[in-house]
Amino acid sequence: MDIHDILKRLPHRYPFLLVDRVLECDPGKRLVTLKNVTINEPFFPGHYPHHPVMPGVLIIEALAQTAAILSFKTMGDGPDETSVYYFVGIDGARFKKPVSPGDQLIMEVSVVASKRGLWKFAAVAKVDGQVAADAELMCTVRSIE
Repeated sequence: MDIHDILKRLPHRYPFLLVDRVLECDPGKRLVTLKNVTINEPFFPGHYPHHPVMPGVLIIEALAQTAAILSFKTMGDGPDETSVYYFVGIDGARFKKPVSPGDQLIMEVSVVASKRGLWKFAAVAKVDGQVAADAELMCTVRSIE
């Protein structure tokens, strides 16, 4: 999937869209995405000017966006005006390697469980084959009231 397909599946837009490409997809099981991290990211001037590092919360958000794409691919649809995809939980988040401008962040999420619209994922983000962050994520699709 290229960026055009991603934009059909995620409601996020610049500067909050954090997935550039889908590299692998096995609906119902796993998805691998890529984020090209550039010095032009809007968060780098403030985090940190003397040593730019991608904020850990944005790495987790990028993993959650990857999980959302997998959910939509698995369900065979995408977001619409009557529903919203919420990131509802995170367990065991660990940050093991800083992510810097010029890095390619490779994100992999795998379905652990899916029950009554609640999804649980194992998620890992890597740079150059080394784990930068990992966590267990929970997401859900809900109707907008």
